[in-house]
Amino acid sequence: MNKNRQFITAEVPLQIAAAPEGMDALFMAQVMKSDADVLLHIARDDHRMDNLAELVHFFAPDIEILTFPAWDCLPYDRVSPNPDISARRMTTLSRLTGEAPKKRLVITTINAATQMIPARDTLKDHAFLARIGDKIDVDKLSAYLSRNGYARSSTVVEHGDFAIRGGLIDIFPSGQENPVRIDLWGDVIDSMRLFDPISQRTADKIDEISLVPMSEVILDEDSIRRFRGAYVREFGTVRDQDPLYEAVKEGRKHQGMEHWLPYFHFKLESLFDYLPQCPVTMDSLTSEAFSDRLAAIADYYQTRKQALKQTTKGVMAAYKPLPPEKLYLTAEQWQALCEDRKIHQFSAFNAPPDVNHMVLDGHIGRDFAPERTDQKVNVYDSLRQHCIALQAKDRKVLIASYSAGSQNRLAVVLAEHGMVRHQIMDSWASHKALPKDTLGLIILPLEHGFETDGLAIISEQDILGDRLVRKARKSRKAENFIQEASALTPGDLVVHMDHGIGRYENLVTIDVNGASHDCVHLTYHGGDKLYVPVENIEILSRYGSEGSDGQLDKLGGVAWQGRKAKLKKRIRDMADELIKVAAQRALRKGAIIQPPEGLYDEFCARFPYTETDDQLRAIADVVTDLGSGKPMDRLICGDVGFGKTEVALRAAFLGVMEGFQVAIIAPTTLLVRQHYKTFTDRFRGLPVKIGHLSRLVSAKDQKLTRAELAAGTCEIVIGTHALLGKSVSFKNLGLIVIDEEQHFGVAHKERLKKMKNDVHVLTLTATPIPRTLQLAMSGMRGLSLIATPPVDRLAIRTFVLPMDSMIIREALLREHYRGGQSFYVCPRVSDLKEIEDLLREHVPEVKTVTAHGQMAPTQIEDVMNAFYDGKYDVLISTTIVESGLDIPTANTMIIHRADMFGLSQLYQLRGRVGRSKVRAYAYLTLPPRRMPTAQAEKRLQVLQTLDTLGAGFTLASHDLDIRGAGNLLGEEQSGHIKEVGMELYQQMLEEAVAEARGGITDDEISGVWSPQINVGAAVLIPESYVPDLNLRMSLYRRLAELKGRQDIDAFGAELIDRFGDLPEEVEHLLKIILIKHFCRLAGIEKIDTGPKGAIVTFRGSKFANPAGLIEFISNQSTITKLRTDHRLVYVRKWSRIENRLQGSLNLAHALAKAARP
Repeated sequence: MNKNRQFITAEVPLQIAAAPEGMDALFMAQVMKSDADVLLHIARDDHRMDNLAELVHFFAPDIEILTFPAWDCLPYDRVSPNPDISARRMTTLSRLTGEAPKKRLVITTINAATQMIPARDTLKDHAFLARIGDKIDVDKLSAYLSRNGYARSSTVVEHGDFAIRGGLIDIFPSGQENPVRIDLWGDVIDSMRLFDPISQRTADKIDEISLVPMSEVILDEDSIRRFRGAYVREFGTVRDQDPLYEAVKEGRKHQGMEHWLPYFHFKLESLFDYLPQCPVTMDSLTSEAFSDRLAAIADYYQTRKQALKQTTKGVMAAYKPLPPEKLYLTAEQWQALCEDRKIHQFSAFNAPPDVNHMVLDGHIGRDFAPERTDQKVNVYDSLRQHCIALQAKDRKVLIASYSAGSQNRLAVVLAEHGMVRHQIMDSWASHKALPKDTLGLIILPLEHGFETDGLAIISEQDILGDRLVRKARKSRKAENFIQEASALTPGDLVVHMDHGIGRYENLVTIDVNGASHDCVHLTYHGGDKLYVPVENIEILSRYGSEGSDGQLDKLGGVAWQGRKAKLKKRIRDMADELIKVAAQRALRKGAIIQPPEGLYDEFCARFPYTETDDQLRAIADVVTDLGSGKPMDRLICGDVGFGKTEVALRAAFLGVMEGFQVAIIAPTTLLVRQHYKTFTDRFRGLPVKIGHLSRLVSAKDQKLTRAELAAGTCEIVIGTHALLGKSVSFKNLGLIVIDEEQHFGVAHKERLKKMKNDVHVLTLTATPIPRTLQLAMSGMRGLSLIATPPVDRLAIRTFVLPMDSMIIREALLREHYRGGQSFYVCPRVSDLKEIEDLLREHVPEVKTVTAHGQMAPTQIEDVMNAFYDGKYDVLISTTIVESGLDIPTANTMIIHRADMFGLSQLYQLRGRVGRSKVRAYAYLTLPPRRMPTAQAEKRLQVLQTLDTLGAGFTLASHDLDIRGAGNLLGEEQSGHIKEVGMELYQQMLEEAVAEARGGITDDEISGVWSPQINVGAAVLIPESYVPDLNLRMSLYRRLAELKGRQDIDAFGAELIDRFGDLPEEVEHLLKIILIKHFCRLAGIEKIDTGPKGAIVTFRGSKFANPAGLIEFISNQSTITKLRTDHRLVYVRKWSRIENRLQGSLNLAHALAKAARP
C-alpha cells in the first residue's frame, strides 16, 4: 500500500517516522494532492506555522492554505491580542464556516488549537456582505462595525479602522491587504475601490465587500446582557469601580476583555469542531508543549487569584480571572481528542514499520558546520564533493536559498568552485525535468535540508550557517502619512518667519470682510495674539520635537530679527567651511580598491540576512567610492540593527584584500567589543589578523597590537580613542571606519581630521538625519541612508497597558527563563529608585543593575560591559540605552511612563530589542487609573501603526530632536538650533550651502516669504468636510509645501478621493495657493482685489525682468498702469468673487511669464 493511502486509511494514531522538517511539508503536499480534501496540522509555535505554510505552498501551490495563530498575549493578560492576529483568526474562522474549496490545508499552533473560540453559528450570524447597487443604512453599518470590533478613526490606516464622511465610507476589513472606499449615491452603493492606506488614493474597482468581526468579542445587546449576568453570578455584585464591567455595560471596548470570552457567548467550541471529519497531524513534541502550556496557564491563574485577595483599593483595578477550564481544553479533553480524532505525529527519527508507525525513509541533510570553522577547508569545495556523491547515488540535488539575491550570489560562487552545471528553478514542478547531473537552485525558506530516495535538498543555512530570515515588507512612501501623524497639536512651539517663537493654540475660523477664513492662532510673550491665514502657513515652522522648551518672543520686538541675522552669518561661515573641505578632498588622489572576483562573493555570502534594497544601494555606493581614485568620505545613516556594520565589513574586506590596513574607531569599549566579535566571526577562516585597543585590553596586548600595526602584520584594528594616540602608527592605512563620530571630543576629532586626509573614510551613525539636511549635505560628502530594517520589526510585540506588577513579573521572568536579558527604561533619574524597589519586591529572581547619565562615563561603560557579559538580567536605566547598543540576548523592554517620551525616542528605544531570532516584547506602561494626554495617546497609537507601515525611521528623521541635529553638525550648532528652531535652521543651512556652491544670489534665498492674496473669498477646509482638527491642520501644512499646478491638482484629486466633492471654500483655497505659486515666480508680495480690479505690490518694489514688465503694460495700456510707488494697477469689473479669483490667477500667471528674462 502506498504511504498516502496508508495515512488516510489508518485506524490508529500513527507515528510518522523518518520525516525531518521540510520532508513533512512535502508529504502533506503529496497527501493533499492525491487523497485528502482537508487536512489540519498543529505546529509547535507561530514561527513554525508560518514557515510550514510557505513550504507546503512551494510544493503544492494550488492548495488553499489557512493559518490560525494563537493570541500573542499571555493567559490572563490585561491587554488584548494584536488586532492583526485577531483579524487573521477571524478571517480563517469565517472561511471555515463558508463554502470549502476542493483542497484546503489548515495550519495552527498547539496554543491556538487548545483555546476555546466562538461557535460556528455566531460567525455566520455576524457576517456582512454588500455589492454594488445594494442599499445601505449608514447608521446601521456604523453600529455593525462598532459592535464587531472595528474602530472609528479620522484616517483609515490599520486593519479594523473605519471612517464615515458623508457619502464616503472607508473600511479596512480583516484578511484584506488594502482597505476599501465605498461611494454612496443617496443610500445606494455607487462604486467600491481599494485604496492605499499610506497615500489614501484609490486604485482597483471591486464588486463586493465581505466583512467579518474583527474580534472574538462581539458587543451587541445580547452579549452585553450575557456578560453582565455571568460576571455578577461568578464574582458577586459589582460595588467598587470595575473598569472592565463599566466599559462592557456601556458597549465600549476594554483592553484585555477577550480573557472573559465565555461570558460574551452562549457557547464556545474548539477549532476541531470547525473541522469535524478531517485527518489531523502535528509536529513532534507538540503534546509535551501542551503539558508545559497547561502548567503555565495554571500558574498565571493562581497568581491572578492570589493578587485578587491582596488588591489594594484605588491602586489597581481588581483582575477577576476565570477558571482555566472555561477558556482552554483540559488535559483530559486533549487526550480524548488525540484518541478520537487519531492525531498523527511526525518524527525525524527512524522506527521499525508496524501498525503504529509509518516510515517515510527520510533523514536530516548534512550540515557543513565543521567545514565552516576549519581554516584549511573551503566549505564550497566540500559542498561540491558532497553533491557529486549524492548524484552518484541517483539523487536529484536541489539547493534552497532564502531569497533571489542569495540565490544569484550562490550561483556565481558555485560556478567559481567547479559546479557549473546548475539551473535556477522557479517552481517545484520543474524539478522533474532537471537532469541528474545538474544542481537545481530554488527559493525556499528551509532551515535544514533533508534527503530521501531520489532527492536531496540542501539549505542555504546548512552551507553558510545561521540565517536570520524575515519576509520582505512592502516599502511605501510614507511622507504624507507621517506629516499627518506628526501634525501640530495645541501647545506646540512654532516659529514665525517675521515674529519668532510663539505657541500654537488652535485653528480658528474668523470673519474677514464678511467671508469665513481659517487662521492659525498663535500666542506670544505677554499673551499677545497673532492670527496667520492658513494659505500663508508656510511662514510657520516647528520649533522642535515634542517637549521642546523655548522662550516665547515678544510680538513686534526687535530681538528676533537680530538673532536671525546673526545666525544667518554663522551658518554661512559653516557652509563655506564645509564646501572648502569637500573641494580640497575632491582634488586629492586616493587608493583604488576594487572587489576581488570570487572571494568577495564568498565573503558576502556569509552575511546571515537577506540584504534590503537600501543596504545594497549603500554597499554599491561604497564599492564605487573605493574604486573612484579619490578618497572616499561617506556617511552611512541608519538605526541600530539596520545593517550599517555589514557595509563596514565589506569595505574592510575590500581594503584588506588590496593590501591596506583598516582602522575601526568607536566611542565606547562596549561598541569596540561588539565590533571585535562581529569582525572576528565574519573573518574566521581568512588569513586576516584582527586586533583591538581599548582600556579593557591589557598593557602587554596593547603593546603587541601597536607593534603589529607598525609592522603591517595586523590588518584590521578596532579601538576606542586609544587608536588616536600618538603611539599608534600604521604601515599602510587605507580605510578608517568611524562609528558615531559625534560622541568623540574636540581633540579626538582634530586628530581624526589629520588621519583622514588621504585615506578612505566611512562614517556610521544611528542619528536620524532630516530630509532637508540630507539635501544640504549631498555633494559635500557621500550620504547613504538605510531606512528599512532587515529584521521585520513586526517581530517586536508591542503592548500599551497600565502599570501592572504581575505583567512586569511575567515579562521579566519569561525573558529570564529563556536565557535572555531585559531593559527597563525610565524617563527620569528620579524614577529609578521606585523601579529598583518594585523589582526587588515582585521579581526577586532577577539580578538588576542601574545606569544613568549622571554617572561618570567610565562607570556607565563598566555597567554596560557587565550587562553585555550577562552578569545581570535586567538593566534599569534612563534613555542612555538609545545610542548604538546591540545586545542580541536582550529581547524584552519595559518603558516606564511611556506617555512622557517623544515619538522618535520611543521608536528608537524599542529598536534595541528584536535583534535576533527570538520573539521580542516591548511593554509601554502608563500610570494606572490616570488617562494619558490626548497627544501622548496619539504618539503611542502612531508607534504601533508605524510597525505596519515600515516607516519608523522616516518618522524618526521627521521628528528629529534638537540634540540629534546637534550631534550631527557639532555641539555649537545645537545652540544655534535652539535660537530659531529645527525646521527654520535646516532651511537656512540648505540656503547657505546652495549660496556657497554658487549660482544662487542673495536676493533669491533671502528666506521664506508668503505672498498675500486678498479677494474677499471664504478660504478654509470646513469642519463638515474634514471633521478631525489635527487632520485639517496637517492638510494645511501639506498645502504649504505644494509646488506648482500639477501638485495642487493632485492634492485636489486626493481630497475628492478621500473626503468627497470639494466644497466651494476648498476650491477657493486651492485657487489661492495656485495664485501664490505664480506670485512667487513673479516676485509679487501682495495682490489686493475689489469690484474694480486689483493693485499689485512687488517684493522690494522691484521686478525681476523690467523689460518684460514694460512689454506687459504696453500690451494692456488701457487697463494697466504703474504708479509712482511702483505698484501696478489693473482695472477690471470684478463684481463676483469668482471673477476676482480667476482674474487674479490670470494676472499672476501673466506676470510670472513676464518675469522670465
